[in-house]
Amino acid sequence: MVITRFAPSPTGDLHIGGVRTALYSWLHARQHNGAFRLRIEDTDRQRSNEASTQVILEGMRWLGLTHQGEILYQGARVDRYNRVIDEMLEKGLAYHCWCTAQELDAMRAAQMVRGEKPRYNGKYRNGGDPVPGVTPVVRFKNPLTGEVAWNDRVRGHMVIKNSELDDIVIRRSDGTPTYNFSVVVDDAAQGVTLVVRGEDHISNTPRQINIYRALDYAVPEFAHVPMILGDDGKRLSKRHGATNILDYRKAGYLPEAVLNYLVRLGWAHGDQELFSMEELLRFFRIDDVHGAPSIFNAEKLRWLNQQYLHRVPVERIVALLPEHLAAAGFAIASEVLEKAVPYYLDRAKTLAEMAGHMRWLANDPDAYPAKSAKRAFKGKNTRAILDDLGRRVEALGDYTRESVQGALEETVAHFALTFAAVGQPARLALTGGLPSPELAACFVLIDRQAALRRLRRAVKFLSENQ
Repeated sequence: MVITRFAPSPTGDLHIGGVRTALYSWLHARQHNGAFRLRIEDTDRQRSNEASTQVILEGMRWLGLTHQGEILYQGARVDRYNRVIDEMLEKGLAYHCWCTAQELDAMRAAQMVRGEKPRYNGKYRNGGDPVPGVTPVVRFKNPLTGEVAWNDRVRGHMVIKNSELDDIVIRRSDGTPTYNFSVVVDDAAQGVTLVVRGEDHISNTPRQINIYRALDYAVPEFAHVPMILGDDGKRLSKRHGATNILDYRKAGYLPEAVLNYLVRLGWAHGDQELFSMEELLRFFRIDDVHGAPSIFNAEKLRWLNQQYLHRVPVERIVALLPEHLAAAGFAIASEVLEKAVPYYLDRAKTLAEMAGHMRWLANDPDAYPAKSAKRAFKGKNTRAILDDLGRRVEALGDYTRESVQGALEETVAHFALTFAAVGQPARLALTGGLPSPELAACFVLIDRQAALRRLRRAVKFLSENQ
């Protein structure tokens, strides 16, 4: 049975690089009718925190990357790790090391002076007397000869000589296990058959393989996926968009758009850009992920999100928008949103952006942007135009898009103007300059009294400023 896992550390936010790893792992497991496990690697007592754990869990739920089985928390398994380490000590697979931090620093400094690779020199590998006042660490007795080889599903055949590796610490002096050890015990316990992770873990892999073999565990396959870089070629950071994955939800991205974008950072299927989840499960192959770094492009993600806004039912957008409207400080009735949303699919790339554009639907403009007012209110007859239009709208029987369009055309004809000469000041009066649909639709998206109130306010503004 194929089993993959996602094993984040709750020491900060869940970023897009981690999500992509989870997605690749999830897809591979689903394609093979296998299981996708979730593990929280919280053995770092100083940096791990519950808030980060909750961000991970909520982010995975939002994205729909469901796991099978119980979540494994490493912090609850320290006794298990220590039992295994004690067994290794008894079998001579590991040993105590009493070197102090100062001694290790001096050791590495001397090696660098000699032009050697800094590493632990094996001082206590074959035993040694305890040092009073020093609590020892436990080191794994790495093989001294031979090599470690594995066929990486992304990078191909990999070989590392054991002579390049040193005896890594597997238990710290405070009794906690290290990452390179606990990950081996847990992958074996969860039956993981393929480990998908970033290429920054490549240096850990030969060390872990040697521990697998020493413990007589089955060695899983590995797939080390490329790094994600910013558009300046540097490692992705917050300024490039490497924010908490839930910030994308807050900004109004759809989860399927985020997943679609991330899957393409390292994998392609011809020139196809948009993929349904069914298509990803059919086409994605971990072996087709390339090894070159991928470039994160925030504008491409925004474009992709807009494509998904067009694809999903309007009802779903209407259900999601209130959260973003509330964040912007106002609310709009769902029946108004149902009518407004179709007009904004080409005008906004995220739900938060759409919500911002819609403020005029909830609130009368309290000011007009100077540049917009200078352009739209420049005509000498603008006050008369808006006053005439208001009287015609007020006199309408049915207040519909068609009847409002008729009123607009009557005002245009009455003053012998172009439609723009009437439409520009009327639109600014109604919307305050925010992105909006064609003018007749603007009128009917708000009620008649709101439209008349806004036209009169613009007339008053012109009386006081012209």
